[in-house]
Amino acid sequence: MKISIIGTGYVGLVTGVCLATRGHQVICVDKQEDIVKRINEAQPTIYEPGLDELLEGAVSKRNLLATTSLMDAVKCTEVTIVAVGTPYSEGKIDLSQIKQSVREIGDILKNKDKYHVVCIKSTVVPTTTDTVVKNILEEASGKKAGRFGLAMNPEFLREGKAVEDFMNPDRIVIGAYDKKSFNTVKRIYKDQFKAPIIRVNLRTAEMIKYASNGLLAALISYSNEVASICEETGGIDVKEVLEGVTLDKRFSPRVGDLLINPEMTTYLMAGCGFGGSCFPKDVKALVSFADNRGYSAEMLKSILKINETQPLRLVSRLETAVGGLQGKKVAVLGVAFKPDTDDVRESPALIIIKELLNKMATVVVVDPIAVENADKVIPANASSLCYSSDYKYALQDADAAILATSWPEFSAIPAQEFVMLMKNPVLVDGRRVYDKQAMEAAEVEYIGVGLAEFLP
Repeated sequence: MKISIIGTGYVGLVTGVCLATRGHQVICVDKQEDIVKRINEAQPTIYEPGLDELLEGAVSKRNLLATTSLMDAVKCTEVTIVAVGTPYSEGKIDLSQIKQSVREIGDILKNKDKYHVVCIKSTVVPTTTDTVVKNILEEASGKKAGRFGLAMNPEFLREGKAVEDFMNPDRIVIGAYDKKSFNTVKRIYKDQFKAPIIRVNLRTAEMIKYASNGLLAALISYSNEVASICEETGGIDVKEVLEGVTLDKRFSPRVGDLLINPEMTTYLMAGCGFGGSCFPKDVKALVSFADNRGYSAEMLKSILKINETQPLRLVSRLETAVGGLQGKKVAVLGVAFKPDTDDVRESPALIIIKELLNKMATVVVVDPIAVENADKVIPANASSLCYSSDYKYALQDADAAILATSWPEFSAIPAQEFVMLMKNPVLVDGRRVYDKQAMEAAEVEYIGVGLAEFLP
C-alpha cells in the first residue's frame, strides 16, 4: 500500500521504517528540512536499537522517502497516519499538533477524488477522533465522514524495543468509523504481521491504549509501595516477596515441566519508578480526562503520587547513611529513564539529581548516551553538577553512588571497583541489580530498594 505518515518522531519514524521494511511504499512528512534530509540519507533522527539498519534498507530499496510537502504525500497515498506529539500540558493533553495536521489534511482532501483514510496513531483521550478530528476533517474538506475514512490505530511500542514490538506485535487494534475504514487499515497489516487484529470503535481504541499503560504503571507503583513497606518493617527483601507473588500460576503458568515467565511480571519489580514519554503523560491525561467527565480516578492519582515520591526515598535513605549530603560528591549512574534509549523525559534520575542539588551535594551524572539530553533539562554547573560518559570518572573520590538506570555496563561494575575508586563506598541500588552479599563482602555499604536491616 501507499502510506503517508505525519510526524517523524519516535512513533512516526519507527512506524514508517517498519512498514517500508514490510514492503509498503511509505512517505514520511516533516516540516524541518534537516530532518527530511537526514532520513533520505538513511540517518535515524532518534536512537533506537535496530532502526538504523532497517532505515538504510528501506531507503536503498526506495520503499521509504521523506518530504516537507504534505500535499504531495497525501495526494499520492491511500492512508495518512498521524503520529505527531500529544504532550501533557496545563492539566490536559495538548492537541494542537493533531488539530493542525488534520486541518491541513482536510484542505488537501477537498480536492482529492479518491477515497482516503486518515488514521490517528498519536495517543489521544477517548472522544478525540470521533469528535475533534472528525469535525475538523469535515469542515476543512467539505466532505462528510464516509466519503473519507477515519480510523484510530494505537501504538504499543516500548522504547529500546520498538522495532521488535512493531515487527512482532501482540495485537493490532483498529478503531474504525465504518467498515470501509477498517478494511482499508486492515490491509496494512493483514498479510504482513502475524497478530490478532481487533476491530473496535474509535473511542474504544483510544481507551485501550490508556488502559494498557495505566495497568503497567500500576504494577510498578504497587511494587514500589510494597518495597516501602518492606523498608519500614526491616528484615524483608521485596525481591523475594515479589518473586513469591509472581510464581502464582495465574502470573506464571506451567506447561508440563516448563515454567512460563510472562514479561508482564517484569513490571512487578521495585525500583526508582517509571518515566519516559508514555506512562507519566498517559496516566496524567487519563486522570484529567476522568475529572472532566465528573469522575475522580483515585487509584490512578495514587499511582502518580507513589511514582513522584519513590526517587525521593532513595535520596533520603542515602542522606541518612552518609550523615547529610551538603558538600558530598554523589555519582548518579544513569539518567535515561531506562536502558537502550537516550530519552530522559520524566526520568526518575532527574528527580534524584534535583533533590541532591537541593541538598547541596556535588553531583556527577554518567550515562552512555543520554547526557546530552539531560544537559538540556538540567544544565551542567561548574560548581555542583557535571555529566560524563565514563563511570570511572563519576565514581572517582565519590562519597556515594546511586544506580538510577540499569545499563548493562553499570550492572557489571565489580564490587572492588566501587571500593578502589570511591572515597566512601556507599551504594544505593535503585534497580536491585547488584549482589548484596558480594558488595558487603567487599565492604561496600549497600542500600537496596525494598530492603532494610531487621528493625525492632
